[in-house]
Amino acid sequence: MCGIIAYTGHRPAVPVLIEGLKSLEYRGYDSAGLAFVHMNRLHLFRASGKLEALEAKLDSGHVLHATSGIGHTRWATHGLPNEVNAHPHLDINAHIALVHNGIIENFQELKTMLVDCGCIFRSETDTEVLVCLVSQGVKKTGSVREAISWALNLVEGSYAFALISRDHPGTIWAARHASPLILGHGTGENFVASDIPAFLPFTREVIFLEDNELVEMNSEKWAVFEVGTLKPVSKSIQTVSWDVQAARKGGYKHFMLKEIFEQPQVIRNCLAGRIERRTGNVLLPEVANLSVPKRLHIIACGTSYHAGLWTKYLMESFARIPVDVEIASEFRYKPLVPEKDKVYLTISQSGETADTLAALSLIKEQGFPVLGLCNVAGSSIARESDHVILTQAGPEISVASTKAMCSQLVLTFLLSLYWARHKNLLDPQIVDRAVNSFDALPDILDQKLPAMSETAASLCRIYSSARSFFFLGRGLYYPLALEGALKLKEISYIHAEGYAAGELKHGPIALIDPDFPTLAIALADPLFRKIKSNLKEIQARKGRIIALTQEGSGLTVDNEWVIPQTWGPLNTFFVLPALQLFAYETAVYLGKDVDQPRNLAKSVTVE
Repeated sequence: MCGIIAYTGHRPAVPVLIEGLKSLEYRGYDSAGLAFVHMNRLHLFRASGKLEALEAKLDSGHVLHATSGIGHTRWATHGLPNEVNAHPHLDINAHIALVHNGIIENFQELKTMLVDCGCIFRSETDTEVLVCLVSQGVKKTGSVREAISWALNLVEGSYAFALISRDHPGTIWAARHASPLILGHGTGENFVASDIPAFLPFTREVIFLEDNELVEMNSEKWAVFEVGTLKPVSKSIQTVSWDVQAARKGGYKHFMLKEIFEQPQVIRNCLAGRIERRTGNVLLPEVANLSVPKRLHIIACGTSYHAGLWTKYLMESFARIPVDVEIASEFRYKPLVPEKDKVYLTISQSGETADTLAALSLIKEQGFPVLGLCNVAGSSIARESDHVILTQAGPEISVASTKAMCSQLVLTFLLSLYWARHKNLLDPQIVDRAVNSFDALPDILDQKLPAMSETAASLCRIYSSARSFFFLGRGLYYPLALEGALKLKEISYIHAEGYAAGELKHGPIALIDPDFPTLAIALADPLFRKIKSNLKEIQARKGRIIALTQEGSGLTVDNEWVIPQTWGPLNTFFVLPALQLFAYETAVYLGKDVDQPRNLAKSVTVE
């Protein structure tokens, strides 16, 4: 996820672009840049790190009188977070500059084609491929608008971009597909941005662009066209009433809620370029040179540890690879037992978790291969690991992790399928079903999340007075029970424990009474009868139960929370947001600081 701002109007462009980038810095902060046309030349400024580094370059004596330009704040997906890979990117002749959010899935194929046409690439990014492709289109058609349409017909993946041309000062082109882009209309000025906060200080009049739409604008007018046919598209102007802070949150009350609702897009981003829909293959080039391990050892902390436990079930079931999962703070203080053909997998949202990094260092000292799974390109874990898979969840602002865990589960699921196929363990039809079900999942989740949020809000009013909670699950859903309990503890400060349901009668059931409720994950899977029996034991002690279940369960409990049903393990991606929403709504109802709960930090970088 990256931030895009483009401006054309009557004001000096650079201050407008910088202010817009500051409003979008929550979308990406590993590098930034801007470009504009002045005196028949494209001027480009880029810097790695925070926006201050870019501003320092702009203060170096250049005369900046341009009244249009494009800016970008980056969250790296292709290429390290450095100045070379920062946006904007230029074509080979420095005639066109482009900023981009999204993933061009077939960028390698397009890059090979462009190299054959004489293009030279300076960066590792898919964005440079896109700008060079448009440049080739200009040579073919003589028109920037037609060139963009031609180029986008060759592109597979997601994109939102803005483009300027040295030969057309004052004009900006932008287009989107499966990545957000919004047009802002002012008096004698127009804007394009990935989020409304970027131009909210200047106008509240917005035009929401849809997939496969291309906008062409200057200071006085704007027009929208259909990509491919270039037929004009009629669009209406809407007025938003948000303040800047509300706009950063997309109209949501808290970042946590926004990030829960971003999970469908996170799944799309994780799948982009990693599943081949025509063949049903899973593509993970990041591990192409890593032999399938005889044993996998997962090391993580907190939510990432729960993701590791969930992965164990999938990896052993699909790929038949034995998996150990350990908390990093425990692993680092015990002897490391050598084992041939073992791979260590470290999982961390930030890539900077102190205990996980310390464990990684110990493993590296012994010469064992390390696969890192993290959300931040250029982080310590990304740099130190022998192989890295980036989860591409985008920046997560709320302290309580939501979409980051979702992305971790998607990637480890794909890794399980990938290694299972390499070992010829799965029937191709099973992989096809998994891939097709995964592909359909984001749209279903998009539709169902609002109703799930409403159910969570009604349930929390019933149970918010509880001082303790049990979260129960079996098999694949035991780690999710742990995560549900953690979320409730983190943000509502209600004591909660996650348990494997079968363990309840080995002691904890002594705590059950009418004031000690249970949230049970009771889905229609092979273990349903077992957990149904566990719930009977709770009811015999007058314990109240919320059952997270599916249509036709036949359960008789205090509150039945019915969630959608999909193929097998993918039901996880309905359970996870349900648990997150229950914790969120409970914390809101109790008046807690949801995004910044007490005593917690986003990334634990000290022991």
